[in-house]
Amino acid sequence: MNQFLLRQGSSDELQIFSHIVEFALKRNSSIHLNSFTASSSDCIRFYYVLDGKFEWFIQQEHYILYPSDLAIILPGQTFGSEKGYLDIGTLCWLHLEFEVTSSKIKAEHNKWSSISPAETGTIKKILALNNMPVISRFREAGPVFQNLRSELYSQQLGYSTRVNQLLDELLIMVTRLLTKQNNSQRDFPQAFLKLENTLRRNLSHQWTVEEMAALVGLGSTAFTEKVKSFTGFSPLNYLINIRISEAIKLLKRHDVNVTSIALETGFYSSQHFSTTFKKLTGYTPSQFRKINLSSNLL
Repeated sequence: MNQFLLRQGSSDELQIFSHIVEFALKRNSSIHLNSFTASSSDCIRFYYVLDGKFEWFIQQEHYILYPSDLAIILPGQTFGSEKGYLDIGTLCWLHLEFEVTSSKIKAEHNKWSSISPAETGTIKKILALNNMPVISRFREAGPVFQNLRSELYSQQLGYSTRVNQLLDELLIMVTRLLTKQNNSQRDFPQAFLKLENTLRRNLSHQWTVEEMAALVGLGSTAFTEKVKSFTGFSPLNYLINIRISEAIKLLKRHDVNVTSIALETGFYSSQHFSTTFKKLTGYTPSQFRKINLSSNLL
């Protein structure tokens, strides 16, 4: 495969693919100082090693990649070589506009993609929560990069559709494998702890069972059974308990009003919050706050 570099704004091949920022294959046969220093980007970046050994850091963590390894660098993450230059070897990379936000996970649909909005949201969540930016021995990714190159250069009938299908295929393959790797390296209690922490950080989001299940790499039915076995509650009732526990913490702060607490912890309204809170605690939020204040004064 010959070397190439396609870059948005300067390569005709990418003119109708505004979401592909850069696509390249580079065979590096010599050392060039300061040629690969740390950088961040608004894109999601994929680097696939064809041959050689590459030492990189991603978000201050050191990684060594070998042939058929894939690095995934999320938007905003720093990435580069500690040595400041690109190692000798051959690699292919893709820079793609694909928003992944961990603090406020969105599910906007990408116009170029045929993946449903709901599944796009799940893919973004899995990527945003991933703590393993390198997939080892990911040989299945090689043909995807090769076919992308072939379609972009040959431009045969239907190539625009095929290019976008290959991008979808890469995203699906990556997230499926990340889920598989995550599950193989931890048992459910560990996954459950991470899930709970994620829920607590994003309680204003209206979580569905499907979304929660995706965070631990399970189908909704298997996830529901696991949660019931582990906690004694259904997933949604478990989520309500988390919302109430966080609300109790906020009610102890007298600088936050009840309506703000209701919305911040994911309830539709202060009335919905009050009804649920009383059902589970025996008190309305205002009553609980007064009792807490009285006990602190004693």
